Amino acid sequence: MKRLNRAHLQNLLDVLRDDGWDVIGPTVRDGAIVYDSITTLADLPQGWTDEQEAGRYRLVRRDDDALFGYAVGPHSWKKVLHPPVLRLFSAQRTEGGWKTEPGNAPRRTALLGVRACELNAIRIQDRVFLGSGHVDEHYRARREQIFIIGVNCGVAGGTCFCVSMKTGPELPAGFDLALTEMDDGFLIEAGSERGTNVLERLPTIGARADDAAAKEHILENTRNHMGRTMPVVKRFDLEHPRWEEVANRCLACTNCTMVCPTCFCTSVNDVTDLSGENAERVRTWDSCFTQDFSYLHGGSVRESRKSRYRQWLTHKLDTWVDQFGSSGCVGCGRCISWCPVGIDITEEVKAMQGGDAP
Repeated sequence: MKRLNRAHLQNLLDVLRDDGWDVIGPTVRDGAIVYDSITTLADLPQGWTDEQEAGRYRLVRRDDDALFGYAVGPHSWKKVLHPPVLRLFSAQRTEGGWKTEPGNAPRRTALLGVRACELNAIRIQDRVFLGSGHVDEHYRARREQIFIIGVNCGVAGGTCFCVSMKTGPELPAGFDLALTEMDDGFLIEAGSERGTNVLERLPTIGARADDAAAKEHILENTRNHMGRTMPVVKRFDLEHPRWEEVANRCLACTNCTMVCPTCFCTSVNDVTDLSGENAERVRTWDSCFTQDFSYLHGGSVRESRKSRYRQWLTHKLDTWVDQFGSSGCVGCGRCISWCPVGIDITEEVKAMQGGDAP
């Protein structure tokens, strides 16, 4: 573990760009902290934090100039690794037939500011797309071109519950570099050979004797200020009356699945232009909340909002374990904050199953 002066974080951005990495990180846009291209420290959300509750997200000023003093916004890193719109291939008519071209090749991309819950979400999607016996080559190509700079959480959001999901606030293995924001700079450590190579070119100084304890104090404070807890999840009663109650509130808007860092449902469409000379196959995010998603010949399998909400929640928290070996939830709380009617999955689980968080 080393120390990095706050101003020298710019050196990290410069080294990454010199090595050919596009840097994507947190920035303020449209009243939220979102992930976009980062070139200087001025692009980061300096002095901003977020207030989150069920159905509510607001940016407010902090009383300091922290660069990572927020929880999570509406974006997840899924948008980089599993893009919302992905051209699989295109085709152009020629005199001899059709000429096909693959979709755009992924670029080397450094993700700056990956939280523990988000890194756990990436690990979950690794199992889904790479480790389930059906490899998604598009995901693999992007995953191989990713450099991860994680940030240990110093702030817990009002809808966070990563502690009860055992997914935070401390970064798990899987990062290239890890940052812990202090009052006077950053603690920085490498988690891979690539990370070590970058770290050795930064103007760091040795860590102080009490830095490990200071880091743990920050993490413990975050653990103690979680906004929510998730009880231990057992098998759901599929006929519980609460399903009908939550369905009467649910708008089936798909917000929860769009902001979720692990949801992976997609649809594939073939599109031809009016001339008939050009065509492309495009994969887009989809959601189990849409009626068309479960459409089979003859009609939709899940016509009611009750059945669609039940499918999402039971898969995310229960049958996902059977399918992939872990829960599909990392406790980031996005689905709670960005639900327009404030449906809280921790509240729904407690209502149907009872019990306290571990």
